[in-house]
Amino acid sequence: HVGWSRKQLLTTKENWVDTRTVYIGNKEPPPGAEAYIPQRYPDNRIISSKYTFWNFVPKNLFEQFRRIANFYFLIIFLVQLIIDTPTSPITSGLPLFFVITVTAIKQGYEDWLRHKADNAINQCPVHEVQHGKVIRKQSRKLRVGDVVLIKEDETFPCDLILLSTSREDGTCFVTTASLDGESSHKRSVFCVCFRPLGSENLLLRGATLKNTQHIYAVAIYTGMETKMALNYQSKSQKRSAVEKSMNAYLIVYLCILISKALINTVLKYVWQADPDKDEPFYNQKTDTERQRHILIRAFTDFLAFMVLFNYIIPVSMYVTVEMQKFLGSYFIMWDDEMFDEELGERAQVNTSDLNEELGQVEYVFTDKTGTLTENNMEFIECCVDGYVYVPDAICNGQVMPGATSMDMIDSSPGPGVSLSHAHTHTHTHTHTHRTREPGLDRELFFRALCLCHTVQVKEEETVDGIKMGIHQNKATSFYISSSPDEVALVEGMKRFELLEVLTFDSVRRRMSVIEGLRTLCVAYRKLSVTQYEETCHLLNSAKLALQDRDRKLAEAYDLIEKDFILLGATAVEDRLQDKAADTIESLQKAGMKVWVLTGDKMETAAATCYASKLFRRSTQILELTTKRTEEQSLHDVLFDLSKTVLRHQGNYKEIFLEICRNCSAVLCCRMAPLQKAQVLIKSSPEHPITLAIGDGANDVSMILEAHVGIGIMGKEGRQAARNSDYAIPKFKHLKKMLLVHGHYYYIRISELVQYFFYKNVAFIFPQFLYQFFCGFSQQPLYDTAYLTLYNISFTSLPILLFSLIEQHINMDILKKDPSLYRDIAKNSLLRWPIFIYWTFLGVFDAVVFFFGSYFLFNNSTFTSNGQMFGNWTFGTLVFTVLVFTVTLKLALDTHYWTWINHFVIWGSLLFFVIFSLLWGGIIWPFLNYQRMYYVFIQMLSSGPAWLSIILLIVISLLPDVVKKVVCRALWPTTTERIQVGERAHTHTQTHTHTMHRSTCTHAYICISIGCMFKIRGLKCIVYIRYII
Repeated sequence: HVGWSRKQLLTTKENWVDTRTVYIGNKEPPPGAEAYIPQRYPDNRIISSKYTFWNFVPKNLFEQFRRIANFYFLIIFLVQLIIDTPTSPITSGLPLFFVITVTAIKQGYEDWLRHKADNAINQCPVHEVQHGKVIRKQSRKLRVGDVVLIKEDETFPCDLILLSTSREDGTCFVTTASLDGESSHKRSVFCVCFRPLGSENLLLRGATLKNTQHIYAVAIYTGMETKMALNYQSKSQKRSAVEKSMNAYLIVYLCILISKALINTVLKYVWQADPDKDEPFYNQKTDTERQRHILIRAFTDFLAFMVLFNYIIPVSMYVTVEMQKFLGSYFIMWDDEMFDEELGERAQVNTSDLNEELGQVEYVFTDKTGTLTENNMEFIECCVDGYVYVPDAICNGQVMPGATSMDMIDSSPGPGVSLSHAHTHTHTHTHTHRTREPGLDRELFFRALCLCHTVQVKEEETVDGIKMGIHQNKATSFYISSSPDEVALVEGMKRFELLEVLTFDSVRRRMSVIEGLRTLCVAYRKLSVTQYEETCHLLNSAKLALQDRDRKLAEAYDLIEKDFILLGATAVEDRLQDKAADTIESLQKAGMKVWVLTGDKMETAAATCYASKLFRRSTQILELTTKRTEEQSLHDVLFDLSKTVLRHQGNYKEIFLEICRNCSAVLCCRMAPLQKAQVLIKSSPEHPITLAIGDGANDVSMILEAHVGIGIMGKEGRQAARNSDYAIPKFKHLKKMLLVHGHYYYIRISELVQYFFYKNVAFIFPQFLYQFFCGFSQQPLYDTAYLTLYNISFTSLPILLFSLIEQHINMDILKKDPSLYRDIAKNSLLRWPIFIYWTFLGVFDAVVFFFGSYFLFNNSTFTSNGQMFGNWTFGTLVFTVLVFTVTLKLALDTHYWTWINHFVIWGSLLFFVIFSLLWGGIIWPFLNYQRMYYVFIQMLSSGPAWLSIILLIVISLLPDVVKKVVCRALWPTTTERIQVGERAHTHTQTHTHTMHRSTCTHAYICISIGCMFKIRGLKCIVYIRYII
């Protein structure tokens, strides 16, 4: 049996310890063993989906009716079914059913994609050993205690303990790229009887077996108990700032609705207090109804008014938002500029609920290795005995074509610089040819570099679809190691034997063999036979220790790694990803603060920050390190730092977060996966919008914790990409995703939300005014068909299309000028002043619609033949002006016109006219509706009706047009200046192209001016225009 103990720091449990005894092959314990109680462990399924086939309907309905609008309309629908209301239950039930159905289909489809991804993992075949035979079974069926056979290049299906291996030395090599972003080959040691287990015996789920033919291992943690799953925090429902604003506005409108219903109820009974104004006989109220208690009657009337005015709550807004998010997400996936030819991958959208949040990011938390950098170490140079050498014929561990030796060029400054060749043939000893007398230090230096490594020989291998180890179409041997820079100088040094290896760890920050030590500095120490025997005894005693084994190993390493003689130094670089520095610089110009969260040491991470322009040479660096807290108390360190950036005091956590918030950039080193999630500042008083981006499984926690999580596809596996909200091939694509797509998404959905509330106020406020002229009798102003189809058909498509394709500024300008991102920061387009303006604009338009039509109706002989119009004609006139006004308002707000805009906007108006004719029995008489029969055509047959429609539309649109003209002239925003500049630039180009050939001199002058403007930038045109 195998005993195992695991300790992990979680956010909800401190010092959580799991100790279990596992019987290999699930065999029964031997007779005489201690009492054994079988434990129930989870199966090996990974579940990232939200629903199942059985709970989809109830769970989805529960989540949808948690929305205020949906729950409200459900109550209204039930009220319409129970009591006598002025409108049909269809007017509320049909829109609600449409919204619920469309939303359920969209969420079900997205969850089906998650099920599909889970099944691809859970149904992956694995080899299990049962009764001495190897059988194939699905990964999800593995149990704790099962013995599995893993072959080379296969991924571990769960957390395993290594039992045996095909290698003679009892070890195997694994890559943990999908876990920690490191593509190096790590060594694991098989389990030896009566030897305590350590981390070197554990094989984590998601790691891949390398350079080992096969291994046998026993499962100890499965499914959601694996370390990879435990490092993921539970998926919480993410809600965007726009959705929160929508809910706040909805509460305001709900209060307005209740107030309107209450006012009408009170005024109705005030009106009926006069005996002459009581309900007339033709209302057909029975004596029983008249004799009911006044409170019951008042409550029933209140509910009836609520039903009458309920359309002020735009339930269809939610389904339009859902459709806009779902359809709009395809623009990211279709973007050719975000396609990576090397990987053959496009950007992916795993959830479309957060599209607009991409335009509100204030903090970017990014991983370093594999995210900012390529995770591809490259040997740059080395220094020996005061001379600097640069590799000329070797790159990334591979000898360049045509090179028969590794040429090291002496690049030291000063006189006497010469070329040095260090021939390192594969099967010969080392020979050095140079113009100077070779020094002993140089030989020892290269011997240390070539021996202090974990390099292994590998035949042909396929990595990310690229075959390695192929030379002249033939398979050849090549080297792999725990670090790519080890391969660069290890070619050929095979005549030395490694006696002991002191493995690298993050505490000592070094790795040694008995011949030497490799860090940034290269040194050596000679050991006599006696010293070596003592060293072996010390190491073996530490390795076999049953208690405090890690501490005793560290003490043994410290006793050995001392009294070194310095030989030289090496320089290794992990190159930045293409355009990583430009991306970070653009994000900072856009007003975002970038934090780098990495598990690397501070020196390496700081160098990357300088290279990526996150830090500048003139940047004041504030350091909070373990070394500094050892020299000073934590209180003194924080106090000293706070004096630099703060003016007030608080507890340690508040001071620390406040210091970080006031810094232009932050670098956090030596961070565990869960610590990356805990450092996010979502809970700060400002409640900033955060974005986390990473490429490995160790970044999943912060990706799930941030408001927006982005995974990078690459060499480090797809765990981050699978658990993220969005996935991109390279870090550089983050620039366009935020500055262009995020900007557009936020602008579009902000207009959509404000427009929906505006058009619903303009729609229902005339109904409120109408009650003052009908004795508060709950008489509807509009026909049932108009009430039902206003939000579903007549006004839905234009705003949906606007929210999908509107471009207020050209995307090239958004990429060139990141500062435009600041104009939409902090949910600026959905603030309360703007919301109030849109609401009052809707009220103003409603007053114009109603009273404009009312005054025209004062003339009883409105038609030429003296025929009087009825109340349905009056309501149809108001509704016609309403539909045309709100549609033309959207047309005035459109900056980016295409044939699709024209088709939808003018087509929707045409559809309204055709439907009204059809509904009135003009086109299809058999579809005539009694109270609307011939009403619409009768209204259009009147000349004054045409005049009133045109006049009222103009009056309604005029205030908004005047307001925009005045604001653009006196207080233009940066966006508006650029819009004017674009029009001026387009007008200049159009004027230039239309000039006659005979006026060649004038044409030349215009072209020259246009070029000058283009070179000097569009901003110059805009500012000059307003200064003049």
